Amino acid sequence: MSQRIVIDPVTRIEGHAKISIFLDDEGQVSDARFHVTEYRGFEKFCEGRPFWEMPGITARICGICPISHVLASAKAGDGILAVQISPTANKLRRMMNLGQITQSHALSFFHLSSPDFLLGFDSDPATRNVFGLIKADPTLARRGIRLRQFGQDVISHLGGSKIHPAWATPGGVRMPLTEEARQDIRSRLPEAFETTKIAIELFKKLLKQFGREAQIFGNFPTLFMGLVGQGGVWEHHDGTIRFVDAARNIIADNLAAEDYQSYIGEAVEPWSYLKFPYYKPMGYPDGCYRVGPLARLNVCDHMGTPLADAELQEFRGKSGAVNSSFMYHYARLIEILCCLENIEKLLDDPDIMGERLRADAGVNQLESVGVSEAPRGTLFHHYKVDRYGRLEFVNLIISTGQNNVAMNRTVAQIARHYIRGPKVEEGLLNRVEAGIRCFDPCLSCSTHALGSMPLVVDVVNSDGETVTRLSR
Repeated sequence: MSQRIVIDPVTRIEGHAKISIFLDDEGQVSDARFHVTEYRGFEKFCEGRPFWEMPGITARICGICPISHVLASAKAGDGILAVQISPTANKLRRMMNLGQITQSHALSFFHLSSPDFLLGFDSDPATRNVFGLIKADPTLARRGIRLRQFGQDVISHLGGSKIHPAWATPGGVRMPLTEEARQDIRSRLPEAFETTKIAIELFKKLLKQFGREAQIFGNFPTLFMGLVGQGGVWEHHDGTIRFVDAARNIIADNLAAEDYQSYIGEAVEPWSYLKFPYYKPMGYPDGCYRVGPLARLNVCDHMGTPLADAELQEFRGKSGAVNSSFMYHYARLIEILCCLENIEKLLDDPDIMGERLRADAGVNQLESVGVSEAPRGTLFHHYKVDRYGRLEFVNLIISTGQNNVAMNRTVAQIARHYIRGPKVEEGLLNRVEAGIRCFDPCLSCSTHALGSMPLVVDVVNSDGETVTRLSR
């Protein structure tokens, strides 16, 4: 009889979700689904609010990457004001986003995924976590904590708070960078560079040990989407949209964020609250595309900084394109390196200490789209307002959502490779979860649960009877 294995919740991700694995009559995996089980609803309850409030409101979508929403929202507000912000404000925003990417990627690699790499996918789940990592390698764990702290302190120096800073606003930013803060950031860069280089070399060694996982975890052809700057340089806050295929052939370029509805569609499925965006010209689900670190390194021509460019060349290898989702981990480390190099350059830019921070204007446009690269991928904020600036329409295309089709394909691919019949070892289920952790999904915008989060896997037959229960 057909059976279903449920992993609820998926552990070591930000937010709450579960995975269903469906077995046919012969015990083979017929399908697998990644369910986002909590409802968001930000688009609806923001209606009627003044657009000026949106950076502060949408920052509360997520406590891990609030800066991404602050910046995308502020950029949408710039469009409603119809202003071009000052070079100082733009470069300060860019610096904050670089700090955001650094801290988030450090959290993902060192705290959420490293326990699998350093302790083993089959290790005891009671210790396969950040506490087990601290015990096994306290020096590396401390380095990871301090690297994340560096990124958070960049945010705090600019916005006055590590989480939900009321700083970026339509028209610019509220506060400048102080000379004391600039010197503090500069003094801590050497340690941040050292930790990042250690992590990159460590992961290269781990690739030899986990070559099989790299071939199985979400390794299939898709499109990739991301922002690129002038000359195809890696971009994280400005630029235009580019799509490439699995061989890095450009299939669409110089796309404006304002036209996103012409190239991005949003499908829905009855078993998940997370939408399923797709590349519209190819339809759903054939228009599956990926965003985030792996996508950004596939869509760009070069990183624009010497250390990161050298790593990018090695990352791509002879094929020039990377399709395995396992390599998201590697891509994050290269992006941290690029962020640190760009922060170093910005600290020496005379504009960064300028005094012109904010443009004053009223409502000049009734519709605008703001786009920025969040750690997990391209983030769109689309607003429509009335003549008083009250929101009549809000649409948020979240980075994690744009990976939704690919995440579902990934868990199905891993499950089909490892699972045979209803009796499944915990380490194999952990590999299915790890496929989701490659994408580092951010579901914190969902309703938060209180209390402990144990893992319970029920194997249920077609009559609804529980055949086996695994728990931890």
